[in-house]
Amino acid sequence: MHDHLAGCAACRADLEEIAPVAGLLGGARDRLGDLDPGPPPPPLPDALIAEVRATAPAPRPRRPRRVLLAAAAAGVLVAGGAGYAVGTTAGQGPREPVAVRALDPAVRASADLVPHTWGMEVVLTATGFAPGTAYVVTVTDDAGRVVGAGEFLGTGAAEMRCNLNSSVLRADASLVQVTAPDGQVVLDASV
Repeated sequence: MHDHLAGCAACRADLEEIAPVAGLLGGARDRLGDLDPGPPPPPLPDALIAEVRATAPAPRPRRPRRVLLAAAAAGVLVAGGAGYAVGTTAGQGPREPVAVRALDPAVRASADLVPHTWGMEVVLTATGFAPGTAYVVTVTDDAGRVVGAGEFLGTGAAEMRCNLNSSVLRADASLVQVTAPDGQVVLDASV
């Protein structure tokens, strides 16, 4: 056995992994000292050992741990991404389309509202907002209180889709507005 270990890195690695367990078992044997283990088993005949060695399959090459860890990590990421995708689409609740009014002729937009227990989500799909320009989205409630719902950068002719969140409950919301950096309202929706 020692000769084999000297020439087989895979078996040496296995032995290093189980060595701490062997130490624990030895300690348990010491604590059970009063038990009689009985006579040792008889040695195996040399012919039987030779036959087992001759018919044993060749050892499989071991895969490096890094490959196994990378594969496991990739599996976790794929599963997590799928769960996130399912959770964000299935958990959104009913979408309510709202009519939007673009005050800038270059802007084409549509919006949906999604009610939540914590407020509401505004899903804005649009083109025509000046590229790289930051726009502010607000929601006004029935009492006239204006609450921020987030910001986005314009993408020009490329279609953008923003999911913006407001703490105003859907039942209390009356107006959604998109404002340019100069304070001009460029889009609104009475809700």
